Amino acid sequence: MFDKEISALSIEEAKAELEYLAKELAKSDSAYYQDDAPYLTDAQYDKLKHRNFDIEARFPELIRPDSPSKKVGAAAKSGFGKITHRFPMLSLGDVFSLEEVEDFILGVKRFLNTAEGIAFMSEPKIDGLSFSARYENRRFVSGATRGDGTTGEDITANLKTIKQLPLTLPDDAPDILEVRGEVYMAKEDFFALNERYAAENKKTFANPRNAAAGSLRQLDPKITAERNLSIFAYTWGEVSARKWQSQAGFFDCLKAWGFPTNPHNTLCQNIKDIEQSFAHLMEIRSSLPYDIDGVVYKVNSIELQERLGFLTRTPRWAIAHKFPAEQAFTKINNIRIQVGRTGALTPVADVEPINVGGVIVSHATLHNEDEIKRKDIRIGDTVIIQRAGDVIPQIVGVVLEKRPAGAQEFIFPDKCPVCFSHAIREEDEAVRRCTGGLSCPAQAKERLKHFVSKDAFDIAGLGDKIIEDFYLEGILKNPADIFTIEHRNGGDDLFSSAQGLHLERREGWGKKSVDNLFKAINAKRTISLPRFIYALGIRQVGSATALLIAKNYGSFSSFMQDMINKETAKIVSIDGIGAAMATDMVEFFQEPHNISIIEQLLKEIKVEDFIDTSRSDSVFSDKTLVFTGTLTQMTRAEAKAKALDLGAKVSGSVSKNTDYVIMGADAGSKAKVAQELGIKILSETEFLNLL
Repeated sequence: MFDKEISALSIEEAKAELEYLAKELAKSDSAYYQDDAPYLTDAQYDKLKHRNFDIEARFPELIRPDSPSKKVGAAAKSGFGKITHRFPMLSLGDVFSLEEVEDFILGVKRFLNTAEGIAFMSEPKIDGLSFSARYENRRFVSGATRGDGTTGEDITANLKTIKQLPLTLPDDAPDILEVRGEVYMAKEDFFALNERYAAENKKTFANPRNAAAGSLRQLDPKITAERNLSIFAYTWGEVSARKWQSQAGFFDCLKAWGFPTNPHNTLCQNIKDIEQSFAHLMEIRSSLPYDIDGVVYKVNSIELQERLGFLTRTPRWAIAHKFPAEQAFTKINNIRIQVGRTGALTPVADVEPINVGGVIVSHATLHNEDEIKRKDIRIGDTVIIQRAGDVIPQIVGVVLEKRPAGAQEFIFPDKCPVCFSHAIREEDEAVRRCTGGLSCPAQAKERLKHFVSKDAFDIAGLGDKIIEDFYLEGILKNPADIFTIEHRNGGDDLFSSAQGLHLERREGWGKKSVDNLFKAINAKRTISLPRFIYALGIRQVGSATALLIAKNYGSFSSFMQDMINKETAKIVSIDGIGAAMATDMVEFFQEPHNISIIEQLLKEIKVEDFIDTSRSDSVFSDKTLVFTGTLTQMTRAEAKAKALDLGAKVSGSVSKNTDYVIMGADAGSKAKVAQELGIKILSETEFLNLL
């Protein structure tokens, strides 16, 4: 039955094989879990199970209700549940040089208004998958991945299979403790796994991190258990009673409670210690039994961490110092142009595939036309390629002595290679852009991909390939079409009228897969204001800026009306938004096509008004504050951060919309304007008392 390639199976053959696999694997599960008398070896069991997965991937419409892919052990489970983190699992900002680390430390000192030395904990940055393990009454109760920082996948059963994770804690541990860290696969275990998979003609993993992530996300914990995963713990989330006053003290607690911590964690008293720690880890990096891609520096004092607080997505008290990118030599076979959702023309080099830092690289960005000229990059050149931050492939330079005779300079196009509209370059920009707008298929497709992306509508089932196919076939032309696709699909009866899309008749599709797509779309008919603003794809408006806009406007209609009327006074007064960004927002809403799509969208979806419920009890909640003069008891940055954390909006200028002006010493014209407008003025002491 298993001699035939899956790509060659007919629907009838696939259906019969899935029926056989469901019965055989259920029988094996019963023998293993209930009778404690397995009759299949692990290799035999895995071969059957993976055969089942691969057939279902090829024929999703044939997935059975009793499919082994829906089972964990002997119990049914259709994928991972979700766990909402009590406190967000944030990411870290990156730096790539010691000078940037020094700038980070100076920024910390400026924020805290201190010239005294600050101790930092230096920790190897493990290249793995973040996890969170929750303990209640000293017993492990649940585990989750980072996910989007707010909600992660429930991996409780899989975490339990990792031998290093304690399932119970000593009596001195807090009643509630959420330990966070990294799941990784040791190099030795990674090579052994790939060797075994290669011998079994299975797809091997590109690197240990991918292997760890794939292993931790197995629906069957038995598969996770056989992958030999490891962990390091390094921080915490929710805790009922904190017993430590420093990062170093937390590591002492972790070790006492049975958690593995990295033996190379080092307390650094000054920049010289930090430099030595980084150099040492660089030196031993290749000899470590696990992959690291940098060093994390954290302010050691928890009191100072709490004062420093957080930016939108990152803590102010920690930074990741990434290792210099690994490099390799390869040859440029071609240079082509990609067109992004904002019309930017980006040159990409197609290179001879090369292993760089454990990943096979076949393409590299050339950034823009100036970069090509500056480095004098030509097709046929041998070049030095690296992965910036060990992630994004880029070309460092050309090996001129290996340049072939007659190599020609690359002529950057002045027309879009997709729609042939003029591609122009503004005087103050390095990027050349297509002027075709949404009439350009490339921009339209990229905007659709952005609209359904993780930080936007996050619609499962609409991947890049499906978006491209649907666009080319006219099924989706703009974001509003996504929410009418079910209505336009028509009946699924093969004998029904030719009217309608009938997606279920497409090759590789079926009624179940189409129903799942519609279900995923309908689940996103209500969306938060920040996500909706980000999803529109306005130039320079990332998710952090979208959140600032949402906090300050509250509703989409209010924001849109200001932009349509070219009223920019409020938007530019928001701390973090400048005139150039405001101009891009206004220009977006001056385009009739964009307004038309928004109007169509609003007929299909609901955009929720923004309410900061976590700070609704604060006296500053939803109030607009302006700071002026010199503060003496904290820095201006620290005062702004505290106000924002309490739900306030911070503006750089005084207007009739200002609620409070906080006045320090030597206040300037803002205080005078506030008096003229009758706005309440608070001294620094009054502000602190209200805090």
